[in-house]
Amino acid sequence: MSSKRQTDTVVRPQLRIDFALQGGGSHGAFTWGVLDRLLEESWLLIDGISGTSAGAMNAAVLISGYAAGGAAGARAALEAFWRRVSRAALLSPFQRGPLEILLGRWTLDTSPVFIAMDLMARVISPYSLNPAGVNPLCDVLAQSVEFTRLAKADIKLFVTATNVHTGRGRVFRNPEITPEVLLASACLPTLFHAVEIDGQSYWDGGYSGNPTITPLIRECASRDTILVQINPVERPGTPRMARDILNRLNEVSFNAVLLKELRMIALLRRIAPASDPEGAAWAGMRIHRVAGDIMVGLGYSSKLNAEWEFLTMLRDEGRRAAEAFLSAHSTHLGERSTYDLDDLLQGV
Repeated sequence: MSSKRQTDTVVRPQLRIDFALQGGGSHGAFTWGVLDRLLEESWLLIDGISGTSAGAMNAAVLISGYAAGGAAGARAALEAFWRRVSRAALLSPFQRGPLEILLGRWTLDTSPVFIAMDLMARVISPYSLNPAGVNPLCDVLAQSVEFTRLAKADIKLFVTATNVHTGRGRVFRNPEITPEVLLASACLPTLFHAVEIDGQSYWDGGYSGNPTITPLIRECASRDTILVQINPVERPGTPRMARDILNRLNEVSFNAVLLKELRMIALLRRIAPASDPEGAAWAGMRIHRVAGDIMVGLGYSSKLNAEWEFLTMLRDEGRRAAEAFLSAHSTHLGERSTYDLDDLLQGV
């Protein structure tokens, strides 16, 4: 899959960057593609990664693989992880129906099992539907991440999960990361049991930070953060079907906290005095964004589709999006933001 640009004849000075990785189930394979492409750029040095849900899993796998074998090790670890995800889903009841396969659609919207499970999840607790609390990703993570290596890695990792009791996000750092922490960050409460950590219950981190930007600013030396966004901020039209309404509600809620942090950066650029070190740190962040138009065409149900063909399609789209970003903005990294944050202040 190597498509490194041949036009890069000039050696670039190394630049420290951070990644902010959103969650979104199987759509996280798009992020895999973005990371796979950017890891080919040896002048980009990863200082820290903040991730939620699938973004947290991508981050943990990347850092574990990087600690063992550099960028090549990270790329290989990411591919192995997503292959395991696909294999674990071979016996999943969430499969495309004949109509979707015939028409080449990735959605599960007409799958009888998905429809039944979607309806039951709204009225029946996962504690009743899945009394044992089985999560197939537990074994996948155990095989994909060397947690001892992760704890000592040079790349900082920040994983967000939402405390069920307080409603607040908790950010876990390298030495604290376990399979349970990653599962907590991806715990949708209508599908899985809350994950118990240190006597506290946790749900998906997307409710409190998808992902959380704050630790990248406070604890990392890098001033450039690349946001990989897989939950569309904008969608044309007004949803009218029940599943489309719920999908849009999910996207809005899972983007809300992130957009607040980005608005804070935009606002502090205008008002933060030089005498305020904290405000200056926020205002000095350079924000970049990689996203793909394809994500607008994918709904909630496809986040449960883990077919290898679907995952590799998203990977390839992610690589293309990263390539487009580098072509347009590689010279701007280390110089200025390429994501127009001022636009987020409109109407505020």
